[in-house]
Amino acid sequence: MSYQSFEDLEVWQRGCRLSVDIYRSFEGCKRYSLKDQIERAGLSVPSNIAEGAERGSAKDFAHFLNFSKGSCAEVRTQLYIARKLNSLDKASFEKLVAEAKEISAMLQGLRRAVLTKTRAKTKRVRRKKLNS
Repeated sequence: MSYQSFEDLEVWQRGCRLSVDIYRSFEGCKRYSLKDQIERAGLSVPSNIAEGAERGSAKDFAHFLNFSKGSCAEVRTQLYIARKLNSLDKASFEKLVAEAKEISAMLQGLRRAVLTKTRAKTKRVRRKKLNS
C-alpha cells in the first residue's frame, strides 16, 4: 500500500468518477432535496479519502476511510429511493449501485491494510522498548 499522494489511490479515483457520474445522472432531476443530498454524499466519498490521507496519521486515515464508507452506504440508500421515485433509470441505477458497492469494498480493504500496518509498526516499537 505504497503511494505518494491520495491522487494515486485507485479508490480515490473511482470515488471521483462515482461523484461525477452521480452529478450527470441527476442533472435533470426535479427532486431538488434528493438531488442535493445524493450529490453531497457522492462528493463526500473521495473528499474523505483525501482528507484522511493528508491528516498524517494512519489512525486518522482509517477514521476518514470509515466516513467515506458510510457515505457510500448513504449514496446507495439514496439511489434505491431515487429509483423507486423514478428519478433514475434502471441502467444508471444498477451501474451506480454496483460501483458504490465496489468502492465500499475497496475502502474496507484499504482501511484494514492501514490498520494492519499501524499495528505492525506499534509492535516493532514495543519490542524495541522491551529490548532496550
